[in-house]
Amino acid sequence: MLDYDKWQEIFGTIRKNKLRTFLTALGVFWGIFMLIVLMGAGSGLENGVFSMFGSHARNAMYMWTQRTTLPYMGLPPGRNAQLTNEDIRAIETHFDKEIEYMAPRLWVNSGEIVHNDKKGSFDVRGDCPDMIKIDAVKMLDGRFLNELDMQQRRKVVVIGKRVAETLFDKEEKPVGGSIKIHGTDYLVVGTFQSDRRGEDAEDDEKSIFMPLTTAQQVTNRPNQIGWFVCTIDQRYNISEAQKNISALLKERHKIHPDDPQGVRGNNVQEEVKNLNGLFTGIKLLVWFVGIGSLIAGIIGVGNIMLIIVKDRTKEIGIRKAMGATPASIISMVLLESIFITTIAGYLGLLASTGIVYLMGVAAGTEVQFFYNPQIKLGVGIAAILILVIAGALTGLVPALQASRIKPVEALRDE
Repeated sequence: MLDYDKWQEIFGTIRKNKLRTFLTALGVFWGIFMLIVLMGAGSGLENGVFSMFGSHARNAMYMWTQRTTLPYMGLPPGRNAQLTNEDIRAIETHFDKEIEYMAPRLWVNSGEIVHNDKKGSFDVRGDCPDMIKIDAVKMLDGRFLNELDMQQRRKVVVIGKRVAETLFDKEEKPVGGSIKIHGTDYLVVGTFQSDRRGEDAEDDEKSIFMPLTTAQQVTNRPNQIGWFVCTIDQRYNISEAQKNISALLKERHKIHPDDPQGVRGNNVQEEVKNLNGLFTGIKLLVWFVGIGSLIAGIIGVGNIMLIIVKDRTKEIGIRKAMGATPASIISMVLLESIFITTIAGYLGLLASTGIVYLMGVAAGTEVQFFYNPQIKLGVGIAAILILVIAGALTGLVPALQASRIKPVEALRDE
């Protein structure tokens, strides 16, 4: 049953010592407030960075060639090896078990692209059907490139959302229409949008894809590719596969095995791994600072409860002289400690959750490196429970001290 008299005494003590109670509660409030706000900010930063990848395959790697820096087999440095279709076939043959999808690419110098009376400048590149399984591209309408497009060198294109908005009227459907590239008509077979965020998404949506074979034909580079991206089966190590593919390309193009520039590459998995390590460190720092703030607040509660017991020595002595049991004295002090800790912690949780929500609203979708800050419900509940338990344990020392007060000594205390 609820002991009305005991709670009345607790509230009376709180009213009598408003400033002391406020300062005690402030320490606990600030501790949980800092913990939740820092966690929310950390999650917003993490979501913002990883949203820049979108649905891009995490097991992808890119490779390209650059000017060599070392002489090799009688050949001078400064050569720029040109990747070819044969290189792609050699890679697919040697690493058929490791490679999932392969997408060689070629830039097309397009100039202004025209549709009726509208025109604009956009990136145009030759691509392969596998690209959609690797890149962060989501079809809005129509279809993507297919094998028939590649085999027949069809003059078809898939255009980004911003390309469609620039060249076509709102009431006009892009799919089935045509655009002119270098004066030649290309049929629009699909439109897409990027599911990444920030500048990368805008760049993606300002792109136009045509079949790689068509791009090679119209640029008069029938056997050339600019660079390629591929995904590696999860059972294999991407860094090792990248090293082996680089060695194969160096051998095929007579590039020194130790040349750091001849064949270059990077893999998404390594980037994600580095970012995960960074955010793990940030999370540990957040917990360190937040828990430190909580501990400081809880220690403050313990110190204040010791002062309260000291101030109420005579009162406790009178209670014991009148028959109050040690258990009743302990429960009185504990309840006051738990009450202050719980209320202050709950208010801190509410305030911090509100701040995290406002951070998300303020950032919206425009801030590139901050997106959708979140706090897990379990973390908030766990923090409150820890506070309640810690408040009880902190109040236990002064409560036990109060229970051991002897009535005669307490009444004699000045």
